[in-house]
Amino acid sequence: MNAIDIIAKKRDGKKLTAEEIDFLVYGYTSNQIPDYQMSAWLMAIYQQGMDAYETAYMTKSMLFSGERINLSRIPGPKIDKHSTGGVGDKVSIVLAPLMAAAGLRVPMISGRGLGHSGGTLDKLEAIPGFRTKLTADEFYEQVEQIGVAMIGQTDHLVPADKKIYALRDATATIGSIPLITSSIISKKLAEGIDGLVLDVKMGRGAFMKSYAEAVELAKSLIQTAALNKLAIRVLITNMDQPLGYAVGNWLETREAIMTLKGRGPADVMILTLALGANMLIMSGKATDPQKAMEALRKLIYSEKAYEKFAEMVVSQGGDISYLLDPGKYPMPKIKYQIRSSEEGYVSGLDALEIGRAVVKLGGGRNVIEDQIDFGAGIVLNKKIGDKVAKGDLLALLYTDRDRVLSEVIEQVKNAFAFSPEKVESPKLILKALAKM
Repeated sequence: MNAIDIIAKKRDGKKLTAEEIDFLVYGYTSNQIPDYQMSAWLMAIYQQGMDAYETAYMTKSMLFSGERINLSRIPGPKIDKHSTGGVGDKVSIVLAPLMAAAGLRVPMISGRGLGHSGGTLDKLEAIPGFRTKLTADEFYEQVEQIGVAMIGQTDHLVPADKKIYALRDATATIGSIPLITSSIISKKLAEGIDGLVLDVKMGRGAFMKSYAEAVELAKSLIQTAALNKLAIRVLITNMDQPLGYAVGNWLETREAIMTLKGRGPADVMILTLALGANMLIMSGKATDPQKAMEALRKLIYSEKAYEKFAEMVVSQGGDISYLLDPGKYPMPKIKYQIRSSEEGYVSGLDALEIGRAVVKLGGGRNVIEDQIDFGAGIVLNKKIGDKVAKGDLLALLYTDRDRVLSEVIEQVKNAFAFSPEKVESPKLILKALAKM
């Protein structure tokens, strides 16, 4: 068996065996196969695709490339949630402690932001002192003791995915559905969970631009999870405009804290409760979605979910004083108001352009090595469907980069579209799929 024959086989659109996929994944992870051969193989997959069994084989190869966490001795259902990424998506920060307050165990391994899409780890690390690097033992103990831990991928957990993902980013193969699927499911299987709820986003601010692409990805995730005996539920959600009003790390964390106290944006609350209800149903703790959402809503308004979040922050070394008084956070020196020169109704708000604008302000990264300014970002004041008069505030920009301000102002202004006629706010949750 050799790499050249396997690359050629996939290049020609033929199906690979589990052994051939193992050969390349293990060979690359152990530095026996060079970047240029792996790049060629990834591009062949991008062009020719993989069937459900090939994707499941690749998922298993990546899973067994490193350590796995065994949570079987911890009582209670272990259910996680994952989002395919978007702009302003701070739901995990609200959802994980909420579900722990509801009695689930939530072992959550999250990622960093790259390009226009934000990352949960960066938002959590915006809290001074918060540690997203825990040992496997620390992770296990925290899930056992308080029910929730939110960390980053370790060097020993699915190392094949970490190495392959970096190469995909450099070779324009991020958008491959089999590669996205195997990356997500391998990491989730390594957590030792009993079930997974997935938020597959589609639209301008998502990796899946069309509804058809999102459905294709959802079906691939469901098939691969089923072949690996993982219970899964999937929601397809709209990412044409940002989720919530805040975009940027500390700004989003602050908005998540407000949501945990029952004072967050309606769309963030709706999506959090919908995903949470699916997690409760999957765990066996609920059967009726409406009753499940009402139970979760009570945990938010009683601030029990917020208290669980505060407990997690303390456990992971974060300075809780910033939760108690978010206004003490050191913000960038420039705070610029963008006001409307139009009147009517907001008919469009380009999530992709808002996400790109935040990167320019310093709140995101173009390559994983970039340093980010946790305080930089945008707080929107109007979204699709809102009425606007001339002079109304559209958005607030926060940055220390005065050199990019004029460019970003125009970019944010252009992200808004207006109509003289009343426009309905777009539907947020587009479809639900499940495989138990």
